[in-house]
Amino acid sequence: MPLRPVDVEQLFLTTALGRPAAETAYVGQWLLRASSGWTGRGNSLLPAGNPGMPVAEALKHAEAFYDERGLPPLALVRVGSPEAAEFLAQGWIDARPEQSDTFVLHTTLDHVNASPQYDALIAEHPSNAWYAAAFDGPVPEAAPAVMEGAPKAVFASITLDGRTVAVGRGSMTGHWLGIDAIRVDPSYRRRGLGTALVQGLARWSGPLGGRRTYLEVVEENTAAMATYRRLGYADAYRYRYLTKR
Repeated sequence: MPLRPVDVEQLFLTTALGRPAAETAYVGQWLLRASSGWTGRGNSLLPAGNPGMPVAEALKHAEAFYDERGLPPLALVRVGSPEAAEFLAQGWIDARPEQSDTFVLHTTLDHVNASPQYDALIAEHPSNAWYAAAFDGPVPEAAPAVMEGAPKAVFASITLDGRTVAVGRGSMTGHWLGIDAIRVDPSYRRRGLGTALVQGLARWSGPLGGRRTYLEVVEENTAAMATYRRLGYADAYRYRYLTKR
């Protein structure tokens, strides 16, 4: 089945709704997010839509928002977008020059809605075992609010040899299934567990009206990128983080 073009502007906002921050505010239609510093996505401005005022003024509001919370001003911008160019013109710079771009990939649900090789347990709430598999060490304080904050989210896990060895998260926003937090125990990698999690979440979302799916992966994660390409995922856009000079 040919992959239809994606509405990038819609998907840009959809990704934020699928994993909402612990605290949000708006400058016009721009979304301000804060989550006690945990993850870039949870603590950055998403310039989607019209800020309702000149960009320079809107950025001053954003800077004040993050300054009040003791956080550095951060903006998630699509590579090559007019917003990215405007921010750079206003003196913002690359916040993480040492890191590669993050790709947002998309495909139709039909491409990934296959029978998984492994049974993936789908739960409405994450267990302690899910969190233990998702993080090295203590769970960040803001993580539960972010991970469990979406109106319709589930938590997938695969158990082998008596323990949880692979986990992932799915969320529904309209007809979009967002997939994130895929993590496989290093000693169980290259067995198709990540693929099984994606397929299990796809089968969950289909009866709920899911038609398309997206996920995010950093460019340098070549193993994950190859897996998602094989499943039919294609590029929607890339993003980076900018900060005030």
